[in-house]
Amino acid sequence: MPNNPTKILLMLTMMSGILISISSNSWIGAWMGLEINLMSFIPLMSNSKNTYTTESSLKYFIIQAMASSFLLFIVVMKAMTEDMFTMGNDNINTMIIMTPLLLKSGAAPFHWWFPSVMEGMSWMNCLLLMTMQKVAPMMMISYMMKMNSFSSIIILSSTIIGAIGGLNQLSIRKILTYSSINHTGWMLAALMINENMWILYFMIYATLTTTIVMIIKPFNTSFINQTFLMNKEMNTMKFMMFTTLLSMGGLPPFMGFLPKWIIIQMMIMNNMNIIMTTMVVMSLMTLYFYLRISYSSFMMLHSEPKWNISYYKNNNFMMYASAMFSMSMMSLMICTMMINIY
Repeated sequence: MPNNPTKILLMLTMMSGILISISSNSWIGAWMGLEINLMSFIPLMSNSKNTYTTESSLKYFIIQAMASSFLLFIVVMKAMTEDMFTMGNDNINTMIIMTPLLLKSGAAPFHWWFPSVMEGMSWMNCLLLMTMQKVAPMMMISYMMKMNSFSSIIILSSTIIGAIGGLNQLSIRKILTYSSINHTGWMLAALMINENMWILYFMIYATLTTTIVMIIKPFNTSFINQTFLMNKEMNTMKFMMFTTLLSMGGLPPFMGFLPKWIIIQMMIMNNMNIIMTTMVVMSLMTLYFYLRISYSSFMMLHSEPKWNISYYKNNNFMMYASAMFSMSMMSLMICTMMINIY
């Protein structure tokens, strides 16, 4: 959590920027909200003690400023050429105005900036970038999302690149980045079905990502091999991390399977079988690199250095993480029981 007044102020203005974008009834107002959000997030990213954050914040600023200027140019051009500024049913207009928004949200093939920016940030900023910073662009994309070839290409490329890109990664940040790209593809597929569907998917994804970051952050873990060095006394934490990761992968007993289940069913009903099959296969590939992180949870015997003392015991942290973990474990069963009862 923010620990000084400046960070609290920046967090408030960042949230207000998202709310302005969501609640705006004009494209100029939505653009202003995106800019307020960007200007609040850049100072949150930078840290004088870490030079990598400066590089990440500069990359992020250049990409987001480019996307924002492109969006503003398109909006102004359309307003000047049309008396009544409407998108109509023209697929080219939809494609042009969706491109900067997809760049902002980090969907493939506009994802090239995402892994390098994530690699130089602290865990809390990574969490904000993977969750809150996607809300405003995705909500604006939802106004124009239609079942056409452009949307299908974006969904397929996001799920494929998100799955294949994470296979050879050792950094946990990059693995979560490619996981986020893969989940963005699923969210865009949910947008083609129903606006409420992507909100459900996003809320579950944000809950699971928050749980993982809360477990990893206290140990300053950045790479897969560091998960093997967690204390023997922290078996509960290992188990929580491993089950939450499997939940993110969409394994059936866990909460992460619920939105994927609904999306698969809806896509079959809309005769989108080829896209749905590709998404399911790529989702199975993401399970492989989740298992690489959680492999130490399966190990009954593993080496541990002598200096590996129990250096982190925080009851409040354990309470929050346990509550979110139990939500991940139990909610699918509870939802299934509710559906059967009603």
